[in-house]
Amino acid sequence: MVAIGLLFGLLAAVVLTLVRVLLRRGSRPTENADGLLIERTRRQMAAHDRQSFSAIAQHNTTPTMGDSYRLKG
Repeated sequence: MVAIGLLFGLLAAVVLTLVRVLLRRGSRPTENADGLLIERTRRQMAAHDRQSFSAIAQHNTTPTMGDSYRLKG
């Protein structure tokens, strides 16, 4: 019974530590110029990916030479 208590106590300590780390990080804004440039680049890349890989973009495209719809001949 003591072993089960120790196991649950250890698991609880790990969970509390992880929660504390995540809450400490939070969603604070970046304060230096390099971090701001990285955030802007990632935001732009995410917006581009949302446009390029949306369902409409994927299902309404014409076949290209790289696809399996090549004309024989």
